[in-house]
Order: sequence, then structure tokens, then C-alpha cells
Amino acid sequence: MYYIVYGFFYLVSLLPFPVMHFISSSIAFLMHRIFGYRKAVVMGNIAIAFPKKTLAERNAIAKQFYVNFTDTFMEMIKVLSMNDAEFDKRGHAINFEAINKIIGDGRNIYLVGGHLFNWEYANLVLSRHVDIAPVGVYGKIENKAFDKLFLKLRSRFGTRLIESKDFKGLVGEITKTQYCMFLLADQNPPPHNAVWMNFFGRPAPFIPGPHKAAIKNSAALVFINFIKVKRGHYSFNAEIIIDNAADYSVEELIKKYRDFIEGIVRRQPDNYLWSHRRWKYDFKEFEKKGAVLVAS
Repeated sequence: MYYIVYGFFYLVSLLPFPVMHFISSSIAFLMHRIFGYRKAVVMGNIAIAFPKKTLAERNAIAKQFYVNFTDTFMEMIKVLSMNDAEFDKRGHAINFEAINKIIGDGRNIYLVGGHLFNWEYANLVLSRHVDIAPVGVYGKIENKAFDKLFLKLRSRFGTRLIESKDFKGLVGEITKTQYCMFLLADQNPPPHNAVWMNFFGRPAPFIPGPHKAAIKNSAALVFINFIKVKRGHYSFNAEIIIDNAADYSVEELIKKYRDFIEGIVRRQPDNYLWSHRRWKYDFKEFEKKGAVLVAS
């Protein structure tokens, strides 16, 4: 089955970018206007983040979001047949010499970003331009053929991928030697183990794990900004560099990360994963169980 899937998508990847983007736009139209894929979640999230925008403005953000969403997967399929030179034209690394300086000094480093488009290219750019193979955590795709295909694509330039369920058992082995960890840290953690903080003015749980680990290991913490330059072209900028996470508390680091992600989303609001239920949990329910909202 894998070879059938691989063969089909390889043939699709041979199509020129304009054709692939036309297909992507068509799929996006169907998802948005015909099937309404998670439309209530998308519109609800945009309304929370941008309450002062008009309905027309929110609809425009949603419309472009669906295009960016489908572009991410079509552009990843393109990687199957794309040569390195072509990829370098479409995924640009900015200020990565600062990352490599930290690595050259023999220190550990955590690279954190958010669910911004194109996160698949972000992983490939990091593994192509960082001087040590990054370690990434991923969620397994249920279909074995698709899972194998995406593992192949995501590890093209050497990223070491670890399934989320296996990560806890392997983290001790990983941290015995110098490492570079890449994480999208805006996921929804179990709310009882989270740090609660306002995100666009509404309480949301944040993952404390990466920040705790960075502090424990006196590692550097780098926030990676994803910028959509134009369709099919992205820049990834090592924008904020915290030389030693141990100089901060977990809450202070999460605040910096929260402000960083909010700033990116405000600048390019259609480039965020609005179908992700970022405000899934009601803080009031967990406040009764002892959860504390960290002051902004």
C-alpha cells in the first residue's frame, strides 16, 4: 500500500507549483464553502482573537486560512520531487548563524514555534541549516502508508523524529549528549498540568514542559518566527534568543512565548491554524480544582 501511495503522490509532486496551487485553492474552496470543515471553530477562534474586526474582515481571514492550510500539504507533497536548490528558494533561514554559534559552543538548544504555515517547511529548513540534527516530536498518522510517507518527507534533511507517546521514555537518552529540540509549543496540553495564561485576552493552557526542560538544562531558548513571504515562499527567522533559560522562571518564559506568538498572528492573521481548538477548555472549571491564571 505504501508504494501505491508514494507513487501516486510522487506523480502529483511533478506538477508545476501553479497547478498544485490551483488544486490547493479548489480543495480549500470545497473545505470552506461546501463542506464547512471546522468552520464554526475557525470563525469562533478568529472572533476571540480579533473581536474588533468586522464580520467581513473575519471571513476574509478565514477564506485565506483555508488556502494556507491546504497549501501546506500540497507544498509538502511537492518536496517528494523537489531538488535541494529549488527548496532553498522557497524556505529561507534568517539569523541561523546565531543558532549555530550556540551549537558550536557545545550548548543545548530548544527551538520553539507555533502552528503557523508552513510548519512542514520550517522543520526542513531547520534540519538543512542547523549544524546538529534537530529532534522533533510528532503525532503518528493512523494510516500506516501515510505515516511512513510523511516520516520520509519530514526526515529528508536529517531531523530525528520521535512519536509523542515514546518521547518521555527516550528523553533521557536524547539529553545525554548535545541536542537541538524543535517543538511547536502552542498545543493544548492536559489542562490540569498546564500553565494557564491569557491568550488574546482569554485563558488558555500552555505546555510548561519545554520551558522547564530548558531551565533544568541551562539551555538556550530560541523563538522561530514563520513568515509567509508570498505563496509557496517562506522565511524562518531566529527572532528571539534567550541565551540561558535558567535565568528565568517557567511563567516568565511562557509569557515571552505567548507575546511572541500573538505578535506573529496579529501581523499575518490568516497564517495561523485557526481550526485548532486553542480555547477548548473552560478555565473556570479547572479554577475550582486549583488552577491559577498567571497574571499578564
